[in-house]
Amino acid sequence: MKKILLLFILVSITLLASPQDTEKKIYKTILSSIFPKKSTILVWSDNPQKQKILSEIKNVKIADSEEDADILIINKSYDINATNKKIFADGYLVFKHYKDDIIGGFYWQKGRPNLIFLKKNLIDHNISLPNTLKNYIEDYD
Repeated sequence: MKKILLLFILVSITLLASPQDTEKKIYKTILSSIFPKKSTILVWSDNPQKQKILSEIKNVKIADSEEDADILIINKSYDINATNKKIFADGYLVFKHYKDDIIGGFYWQKGRPNLIFLKKNLIDHNISLPNTLKNYIEDYD
């Protein structure tokens, strides 16, 4: 009975960790593509869970404030006034709210990851994505 319980716990932990591992890999790809020449990327997020995931990525450090960050990953804040910063949405509602300012968004919808980069804003921030991410660039209005 103990072996079955232990097996159940291990399988549950593995399944629960999988979306976080996937998210970590996606953010690693996103950040290294946006900042290909930076050895350390300073990220600010308004989501403590996202900060934990991001802090586990090599070469990513969590910034203490929005002003110190290279990029803001926003989940629920609607009062960000950092027009000179690169902003990335971490939720569909934030994506819609900031669509004129953000370079893109990554969020889960119906259990699937959604990744979108906005062409106009990538150009405005002088960002050229690698070929592996070109399929995720959209003209969004």
